[in-house]
Amino acid sequence: MVPAAAAGTSLGEAGLRRVLATLCVTEITSWGVLYYAFPVLLPEISAATGWSPVMLMAAFSAGQLVAALVGIPVGRVLDRRGPHAVMTAGSALAVPAVLAIATAPDPVWFCAAWLLAGAAMGAVLYPPAFAALTRWYGPRRVRALTVLTLAAGLASTVFAPLTAVLAAHLDWRGVYVVLAVVLAVVTVTGHAWGLRGPWPPPGTRAQARPGPPPDQVVRSRPFAALVAAFALTSLATFAVVVNLVPLLSERGVGTGTAAVALGLGGAGQVLGRLGYAPLARRFGVRARTVTVLAAVAVTTALLGVLTSVAALIAAAVVAGVARGILTLLQATAVTDRWGPAHYGRLTGVLSAPLTITVALAPWAGASLAAALGGYSPMFLLLAALALAGSVLGLASVPTSPTERTP
Repeated sequence: MVPAAAAGTSLGEAGLRRVLATLCVTEITSWGVLYYAFPVLLPEISAATGWSPVMLMAAFSAGQLVAALVGIPVGRVLDRRGPHAVMTAGSALAVPAVLAIATAPDPVWFCAAWLLAGAAMGAVLYPPAFAALTRWYGPRRVRALTVLTLAAGLASTVFAPLTAVLAAHLDWRGVYVVLAVVLAVVTVTGHAWGLRGPWPPPGTRAQARPGPPPDQVVRSRPFAALVAAFALTSLATFAVVVNLVPLLSERGVGTGTAAVALGLGGAGQVLGRLGYAPLARRFGVRARTVTVLAAVAVTTALLGVLTSVAALIAAAVVAGVARGILTLLQATAVTDRWGPAHYGRLTGVLSAPLTITVALAPWAGASLAAALGGYSPMFLLLAALALAGSVLGLASVPTSPTERTP
């Protein structure tokens, strides 16, 4: 174990373990309640209320867009004050938001409740958690981020079946009330207690030297290239996840086998996250950025051209590996290029378009499939978009002294 002093952090080892354990539990719960419960309950909500599934999905997507916008000012506050107040307040806001969803009497109320939930998501999901671990863990951030993403990857594993079990005994409104209670007990309490501790100022020994001013970074060509590269790749990645089962069904694969392929892709995602640290040690920033984004493009193209069931399942697993690595590549992108001093603000700006593309991915994938006459050509087009992202990744690393960390 590396001593806390050697890591240069303001928390001791016990404090670091407390922060990491807290975020692992609260991220599983936040993602599970605010994100993964909705797809499980969507059919029942539509059947019980008569509201269109398209409208329901639009309300959910609107919440994601609000989360993207809220993430930018949240990042600024995180850089100055740390995650304790921000993530505790976000959790406290999430509870009445979920209760508002549960009690919505009409579509307008339902949409407004999801907008409120989106504001909460901007303060409690990955970006603020990544910012907390990046600043507190300093040189050991990759290990901490890996542990967090591995744990948070269990959110769907835990909450999708839990939501289904609750839905077997309660109506959808009752399920959301129960989930709101779980959210309050776990996340509000967890963030209030577990994220205590002094926030290291930028430029301390823990954070090495401060990077260039954030306004300068945001206006730079490498940052623009990084945003575009990740946005294109995220659109392809999440459109693939949502449309994998329809693709396999189009190939004559049964629903059960298609579900297994999707689940194995999730297992591949875990393997990818475990492999990120060795990849980071062996490859420079530009090389691993281009390699990972190109891997997303290649695996997406394979899914578009393969016809054998075994080959498609294997490709789904490899695509999951690439997707898992991509999460950590995005989490470390700012620090690798411009240092950790303004991580919260820069990650907030970087995450906003990515969250928007993720929110639009289900609609975009289905629309492209309809326009192109099938899922196979749609997957090939997504592969081309991801490949374009890989090319942009070449330009995403600062080269001039004014663009990179001094």
